[in-house]
Amino acid sequence: MKVIVLGAGVVGVTAAWYLAKEGHQVTVIDRQPAAAMETSFANAGQISPGFSSPWAEPGLPLKVLRWMAGPHAPIVVRPRIDLAMMRWLEQLLANCNAHDYDINKSRMLRIATYSRDCLDALRRDTGITYDDEQRGLIQLFRTQKQVDAAARDMKLLDLAGIAHEFLSPDDIARHEPGLMENRHLFQGGLRLPGDESGDCHMFTARLAQKAEEELGVTFHYETNIEALDASATDILGVRTSMGRMTADAYVVSMGSYSPLLLRPLGIRLPVYPTKGYSLTLPVTDPARAPVSTVNDATHKVSITRLGERIRIGGTAELTGYNLRLSRDRRELLELSFSELFGAGGDLSQGAYWTGLRPSTPDGTPVIGPAGRFANLWLNTGHGTLGWTMACGSGRVLADRMSNKRTEIPCLDLSIDRYATA
Repeated sequence: MKVIVLGAGVVGVTAAWYLAKEGHQVTVIDRQPAAAMETSFANAGQISPGFSSPWAEPGLPLKVLRWMAGPHAPIVVRPRIDLAMMRWLEQLLANCNAHDYDINKSRMLRIATYSRDCLDALRRDTGITYDDEQRGLIQLFRTQKQVDAAARDMKLLDLAGIAHEFLSPDDIARHEPGLMENRHLFQGGLRLPGDESGDCHMFTARLAQKAEEELGVTFHYETNIEALDASATDILGVRTSMGRMTADAYVVSMGSYSPLLLRPLGIRLPVYPTKGYSLTLPVTDPARAPVSTVNDATHKVSITRLGERIRIGGTAELTGYNLRLSRDRRELLELSFSELFGAGGDLSQGAYWTGLRPSTPDGTPVIGPAGRFANLWLNTGHGTLGWTMACGSGRVLADRMSNKRTEIPCLDLSIDRYATA
């Protein structure tokens, strides 16, 4: 088939790669001058299937209320008149129970672990590099309450067959020597040895180049996507700033902007932007810097080593499509890093960035056909885990579009799960 992929972030580019590998003629359209210039540009850098958990968890509403009373809340809701945000929050709250949490986390673990395997195979086949490391991830617990809560997640990790181990503070310091002086801050940690790290922007840009040079994928950058033309049952074309383009099938991978494109077609996609932030700074003392990735469970901040750089990422802010950089969010990132790694990197040289994560209320991405339009497909809604889930999502989508049997169950990843919502 001739396929048009809308969006050149990591999710769109990996989908284009796998579709082209199946023999399809693929065109990718994006408004930016190059691949991975928006949400994929400076994310936290972690590929973390073992850390795949929905925001919607038991007790979240009370946690948010407590956080909002303090100056460094990991989740912030900026009050605004926004019906889409209200509907999304209503669905999020409906998922904040133990039953739905277990279902949603199991789905996320399934696609995330599959995606890591797909990435491993792609890395072997292509030789692609992206400041990548395969050294695992450690989630740091500062309180006994966090340790107790982790016990439930460890049971789900057992069921999913994901390797993990609980660490004492001294064990943490052995894996991350830069934490030795501050190990008194922790009650323990959860290590996920199968998790990885790497520069998502670097990966996406290099994969896009390979897709173009080796597989014949066409990229149209600096091209605004304006609307989809449709009949009652099919998409007829996509209107862009370069004119109307047509194909046999269309894939929407426009992140947080996907629902805006689909709304005129009568498709209510339950995706809303959760704004995240990051700081990227140079390593100044390798002995005090992270070796791989650590997640600060208290501040919901991740700190990742990317070559000679450190990426500090985190926070979730509900404020619509606003891309203004907030000072208080930077303070939270700096606070977590200062408490953990101190002089390991130079915060004064940190490059501050923000991006909009396309989040679903249940944390699970939307992958599959889009309702009544036979040739319209969705690959979006990956939230904070687009980098983690990208390769697996692209492979599942390419298999389904090619009428091949998928290697993992995926029917419950489609938009149909919201049909009764």
